Amino acid sequence: MILGNSRWMTGLALAIIWAGLAAGQGSKAENRQPIVETFTIYTEHPRLFLRPNRLRLLRRERERKSLRWEQFELLMKGGAPMPEPGFAQSLYYRITDDKPAGRKAVAWALNPANNDGRQLALVFDWCQELLTDAEKRTLSARLEKVAKGPAAAAAGSFEAQRSRLLAAIALGDHSPETSAATLKAFIDSTWEPRVAALRDGRNAIARSQLFPLYEILHAIRDNLNADLREQYPRYFKELGIEHLLAYYPASYPAAENEFHIQAATGTGEPDLKQAALARAAELEMVAYDANAPESQVLQGWLMNDRFLMRGTFGNPYELLWANPYQPGLSYYHVPLVFHDELFGSLFVRANWEDSADWLGYFDGQLQLFQDGKVTILNPDLSRPPIDLEEAIVFFGRNERKFQVPAKEINDAFIVGLEPNRLYQVEIDDEELREERSGPGGILYFPGLKGGAGIRFKPM
Repeated sequence: MILGNSRWMTGLALAIIWAGLAAGQGSKAENRQPIVETFTIYTEHPRLFLRPNRLRLLRRERERKSLRWEQFELLMKGGAPMPEPGFAQSLYYRITDDKPAGRKAVAWALNPANNDGRQLALVFDWCQELLTDAEKRTLSARLEKVAKGPAAAAAGSFEAQRSRLLAAIALGDHSPETSAATLKAFIDSTWEPRVAALRDGRNAIARSQLFPLYEILHAIRDNLNADLREQYPRYFKELGIEHLLAYYPASYPAAENEFHIQAATGTGEPDLKQAALARAAELEMVAYDANAPESQVLQGWLMNDRFLMRGTFGNPYELLWANPYQPGLSYYHVPLVFHDELFGSLFVRANWEDSADWLGYFDGQLQLFQDGKVTILNPDLSRPPIDLEEAIVFFGRNERKFQVPAKEINDAFIVGLEPNRLYQVEIDDEELREERSGPGGILYFPGLKGGAGIRFKPM
């Protein structure tokens, strides 16, 4: 991964961010040993997400009548139709000890028509003391079916795997054999193969999957005392910064609040549910490792009240995961260029204003965001370079030489090349050298002199 230079960054902020990111990349001898020592659950209910520290924070939010709490309370007391009623009612019960709200959650879970395994697990875990013995047996039987799940679930999305894991953890002392078998199967058949794919340069985790992934990470660490990130620290160190650079600059005004919209292939209206889950994933990242430098940057990004989720879908997640008392660094300290050499993506923005130009190359597609709209570009075609102030992007499929503008350039990229191909490169006043394009077909040149010429050819 390469973060572009930033002339205006303060020395302290730059040192903090770079020290943290470098720590995730420094050693090639990453921990590849099994990190889960036991699959037996010993924690008490509630054991999913609402561990004592988190629950204390939420009750403090209620006492202080924070904006997040008041919005949640308004929705719940007003009888707003919640898209995830089991989750919302049981969360309200845990914070307030309002037993009627808890019984509403239990009634939802006992309805055979409601088969969302994730919500069933949360209600079973969070409302445990409200359940009769008969209700515990009924819900335990349903959760066992979720935990065992179809054999194909291991190869599916993290949503399906997340439901199985939450069900297994909720059942830890009710059906210990099923619980342990499900957890072990996830580590052996799903997690370790995904990590192996990441190490091999295959991006096996889509950005749209980060929210369920971080629910999995939280649940396993809280109950098995294992940090799954340790099997590939580099990927997770870079994840938060990539997430920021992968947003289109302009915000999207929804009915309840504004949303940042993640870059996506294709066209059409933004998916606001996915936008809410992207923000929830960032809140989860900060909650998971609040002291990490990249988390402090994310926290600075998240604490803008324009983007506080007030709708019936997003607000329970906003309340559950946000920590407004956590200090953050301004995201204006983050470099404006992110080049992931492992997976071949590139994100560049001209500045941090909503009106900034932005370029993204990801999932095989090249996009330019300019004047409030996205244009899909063909990297194979010849066209003038795109100058985004912090970096300049050349299109090299049909060209073999370029002239750098006569000004200071931080970073230059040539896109549209053959992936993983060796090129002979000559830059004015520099020795002839060999460079290999990455998996995205990109050559990267840091710190070029203004006016320099670049000549290259495949070998």
